[in-house]
Amino acid sequence: MEINLANHQDLPVDADALRALARAVLENEDMPPSTEVGVMLVTDDDMAVHNQRFMGRDGPTDVLALPLAPPGLEPRDGATRSGSGVPYALGDVIIAPGYVRDQAQRLGTAYEVEIALMVTHGLLHLIGYDHESDPEAERMESRERHLLAAVGMERP
Repeated sequence: MEINLANHQDLPVDADALRALARAVLENEDMPPSTEVGVMLVTDDDMAVHNQRFMGRDGPTDVLALPLAPPGLEPRDGATRSGSGVPYALGDVIIAPGYVRDQAQRLGTAYEVEIALMVTHGLLHLIGYDHESDPEAERMESRERHLLAAVGMERP
C-alpha cells in the first residue's frame, strides 16, 4: 500500500504514526496491496480554500475526502480490488491539524485521537462510507470506533 503524506503546515504531527494508521484502516477494510491514497496536512487558511473549492462552503473544516471515482465505480480503469498490481488509487484526504487541535480542545479529547479520527473518517469516505442518513452515520461511526480501537485509541 502506498500512503503519500504531504505536510504543508507547522503543527507537530507524527507522520509515521499517521501512515501506519492509514495502512491499518485500509487493511482492515480489505483494500488490495496496490491501494494508493494521499493524505495532505494543511493550514486552516488552505483548508478554507479547499472547502470552498470542493464543497462550496466558507471557512476551514477538519477533514475533506476527495475520491477519484464516483461511488460504485473502480478507482482507476484496470485496477481491481483483487490486487492486479495496477494501482488502486482511492483519492486524497485533506486534514487541517490546527482546526483539529482546536476541535479536540472543545470536545475534551486528545489531539492525537482526534487527528487519528480524521484520518480514519476521510479514508472511510474514500472507500464509500457516508453519513447522509442516520443509518449511514451510525454505520460509519461504529466502523470508526472499531478501527480506532484496533490501534488502541478511543474517543470519548
